[in-house]
Amino acid sequence: METTDKISCNIIVDLLQQHHIYDIVVSPGSRNAPLLIAIARSNKFKKHIVVDERCAAFMALGIATITNKPVVLVCTSGSALLNYAPAISEAYYRRTPLIVISADRPIEWIDQDDSQTIQQYEALNKYVKKNYNIPSECESDKSKWYINRIINDAILSCNSGRKAPVHINLQLDEPLNITKTLEKKPERLISLITPDVQIDKKSVNLFVEKISIKKTIIIVGFNNPDLKLKKALTKIAKLPNVVVMTESISNIGSNLFINNIDRTLSILNNEELKNLKPEIVITIGGALVSRFIKQYIRTYPPKEHWHIGITDSTIDCFKCLTSRIEIDPTKYFTQIAANLSTTISPCDYSVKWHKYARKSEKTHNNYISSIGWSELKAYSMILKNIPSNWNIQLSNGTPIRYHQLFDWTKLNRCDCNRGVSGIDGCTSTAIGASIAYENTTLLISGDLCAQYDIGALAISNIP
Repeated sequence: METTDKISCNIIVDLLQQHHIYDIVVSPGSRNAPLLIAIARSNKFKKHIVVDERCAAFMALGIATITNKPVVLVCTSGSALLNYAPAISEAYYRRTPLIVISADRPIEWIDQDDSQTIQQYEALNKYVKKNYNIPSECESDKSKWYINRIINDAILSCNSGRKAPVHINLQLDEPLNITKTLEKKPERLISLITPDVQIDKKSVNLFVEKISIKKTIIIVGFNNPDLKLKKALTKIAKLPNVVVMTESISNIGSNLFINNIDRTLSILNNEELKNLKPEIVITIGGALVSRFIKQYIRTYPPKEHWHIGITDSTIDCFKCLTSRIEIDPTKYFTQIAANLSTTISPCDYSVKWHKYARKSEKTHNNYISSIGWSELKAYSMILKNIPSNWNIQLSNGTPIRYHQLFDWTKLNRCDCNRGVSGIDGCTSTAIGASIAYENTTLLISGDLCAQYDIGALAISNIP
């Protein structure tokens, strides 16, 4: 096959294919031409061409959130890489796997007043899981072994443990447009086998005992749809002392849960809030949209706060964390649900919460039916008419906060860039999500978000 003569580019392309990573979002350039040639020569990749690197990165984020698989970003040298930063930071806090590959000048030309020579290696250091630097000279067997190893490592790292972006900085020397016919054996593939982590029996019994008798609130932040997690939480929510609270972008709703946290808390006075103070709070998923619940737990802190999930830091959003449990929430709650006692202690904690939830729903519906034409009125009409098989993408600010107030449980899926909660890139993210989803994706955007990301509408392959 005729392709670029750059060995490093061919190793990268071969390993991406062997690891079954096929979505690649590329932005045109000259320094990245060899890698673009190698990508173009393969018919296995889904190639998305986006001129604006900022839009490209958010589009890749949108694809990755829906497929839950790594997406590759390829840009040229210089400031092109820095335009990825907003989306990469969002992906980092959304725990979304992206593989950033930036073409670069050879290291000897950096900071020598040559064009497009900035410090690219580790430029995204705070928002990627790992950084890799590939030298321009890669003719020796030792160099080929090194490149093979770090590309395998980059792919495995971004998609294991706490998923996150990685950055590969690829030095390429001129000439850039030379091609030749290559016949070579496939690159060495390194696979990753991770053991199935389970909680020990003693810990399970301790957790079950506490959850079965103490006033407990389980709060679910942003999350992918997960039927196993929903099933386990539904069983736990039947306990009279347990309340499960979910946000609209948790994608896990049930009539046994409090699905409208803000709406419910807004009707409670200080005395009622104090009387409903939990003894245990358990959090899973990403950052919370609700200011009400954050303020409530900080004002009336429980004796124990457990955070469940694979993280690389201690998350103490409520300022009362007592346990950090490093396990996948689905595995954790599945074990807990399977070991729940059939003997139920008398308690009206859940009943009280759900009574207030029903009251808040009635108050909300009466208000919506009485108000005149407004954004809120329009939102209520839009939501009622969304088909159940559509995916929803929300921009930050007003849309996500309105969405929290309405019944969202019948919708297929809802996402918003709540990792960083910035207003940039919401339209580009929605376009990427729509590319990855076979049915319709609806973007509901505020005016500032729409204006800020108007360049996204220049993307050529919007479905």
